[in-house]
Amino acid sequence: MLEIVHNPKMEALKVIKIGGKIIENNALLTSFLEDFVKLQGPKILVHGGGNKATEIAGKLGYETKMVDGRRITDKDSMEVITMVYGGLLNKSIIAKLQVKGQNAIGLCGADGKAIISKRREVKEIDYGFVGDIERVNSGFINSLLKQNIVPVFSAISCTEEGVLLNTNGDSVASEIAIAMSKIYETQLYYCSEKKGVLKNIEDDQSVIAELNSDNYKELVNSKVITDGMLPKLHNCFQAIDRGVLSVFLGDAGLLGSNSIHTKIVE
Repeated sequence: MLEIVHNPKMEALKVIKIGGKIIENNALLTSFLEDFVKLQGPKILVHGGGNKATEIAGKLGYETKMVDGRRITDKDSMEVITMVYGGLLNKSIIAKLQVKGQNAIGLCGADGKAIISKRREVKEIDYGFVGDIERVNSGFINSLLKQNIVPVFSAISCTEEGVLLNTNGDSVASEIAIAMSKIYETQLYYCSEKKGVLKNIEDDQSVIAELNSDNYKELVNSKVITDGMLPKLHNCFQAIDRGVLSVFLGDAGLLGSNSIHTKIVE
């Protein structure tokens, strides 16, 4: 692990990612946004929305192809994702924030060349128009924060040649947090349907309060942490290794004062 020296004089920044199940539940989304608006200081929101994209694709007669839980993004799928992520969901969130008095702007990676990616290399599987992030334009994002504008990113990035790519929302959030950690004391929040990392997947109350790299490895080896939580936690520890101060995982109430959650530390 790299030794990260944090500067207490740096301003704090919160990068928050919300999953599609929160976005699709109006009551959960409303509650989350109320907590989000109350957060003081600079903040960035990142959202997914895969279930809604699948729903709209079905209505348009497009088949959604998945391999090991990952979406194969062909040309038709990318068009739907752009419409749903960058349009319907992103602008709906922006509208709700504006009503609550929070000035915000909806973005994808192409805007201001904010998130530049390369198309994922074909190995055993061709994922199509899927992006792996190469760099984040922290200067552009910071220019918005300095105007007290909250950037709200959909999970779409862009190649140097201008090709839009479907990009994992957790990765978008972690790469933004890492890039901004050169300017701010950055904290990263992942809000999903679970209260955090669970000791028992069948018990939603069995939340592990804190994880570091050592006890994380122990829990992986003992099969307490498996499957879909592994890539998310990989993003968490990568963010910690590369300059993010701390990472939190919880449900829609994560930003509230009495939340139960998991904290990821060095």
